[in-house]
Amino acid sequence: MTAPIRVPRRRAEAEPEHTAWTGGPLPRRLFLGAAAGLAAGPALAAYPERPLVMLHGFAPGGSADTLARVLSAPLGGLLGQPVLIEPRPGAGGMVAAGALNRAAADGYTIGLMTGGHAVGAAFGRNLAFDPVAGFTWVARVVEYGFVVAVRADNPARDLAALLRLAATPAGLSFGSAGSGSTHHLAGELLGAMTGARLLHVPYRGEADAITALMAGDLACAIITTVTAGPHVRDGRLRAIALTAPEPSASFPGVPPVGRTVPGYAVTTWAGLAGPASLPAPAVAALHKAVLSLAEQPALRARLAELVDGQVRTSSPEELRDLVAGEIARWRQLVVSRQLQPD
Repeated sequence: MTAPIRVPRRRAEAEPEHTAWTGGPLPRRLFLGAAAGLAAGPALAAYPERPLVMLHGFAPGGSADTLARVLSAPLGGLLGQPVLIEPRPGAGGMVAAGALNRAAADGYTIGLMTGGHAVGAAFGRNLAFDPVAGFTWVARVVEYGFVVAVRADNPARDLAALLRLAATPAGLSFGSAGSGSTHHLAGELLGAMTGARLLHVPYRGEADAITALMAGDLACAIITTVTAGPHVRDGRLRAIALTAPEPSASFPGVPPVGRTVPGYAVTTWAGLAGPASLPAPAVAALHKAVLSLAEQPALRARLAELVDGQVRTSSPEELRDLVAGEIARWRQLVVSRQLQPD
């Protein structure tokens, strides 16, 4: 049995280590008041004056694309200009991140960033830019988790039983949406914290992992709750634990992993960012729009339903610190487990 190691859970109050990134910390104050708005010059006096483009790093029709499209119309309504969606898939979102990093810092190119950005940076993917200071972080929008699922006829009725089955030389296989995904690292973290021998089997997306699990090719899989939900409800899969720290109304009676493995918690997120050095008036306008969206009950319910998670906004500084902390956390796991992406 592999000796357990402890990978510390990110603490929201912890100050991230900026020294890991060449660009250093972003300014502690992003809103500089009316004087800064005047100093920004006439170009931003009536921001925005033309349509915006929102980049994201995943294929059209996927969850990130759907989330971007749900946000774009009401965001454009609040800003008074259309927000056009432009997918730039590739390298776990890093292709889009690179394009956003290189875009003009005028507030007209923004990005829907996800937790996959921190994972990609932890693996060292495409680091031609600083993954933290290379961007202006605007606001988190949603947060959501994953479920540890088994086939309905699996003898393990709970996570403790599954981990006992995995604490053997043969171990147990677990499937994910791909090597170098947050799903992958959620399983690796579970193995690292328990000493269980969980053998990763990557697939090209969650649908393929679910198909393999239902066919009996896998012992378990780590899947987003929104994707697993229909298969659990129709009785083909059984959810045995949630990676988020809190229970979910969508999965009554399914406990968080942290009840069996103290300190374990994995969620992912989506939020808005722009290129580095985005002018303060643009940041203020975008941030205010996100907060306004989160206060609209119908849209809030739609976003929560879309990801089977929670609408959780943040200040620009809080999102920046979240990204830096997640990169550091996952980088420690990548190094300790000697993991490689695709």
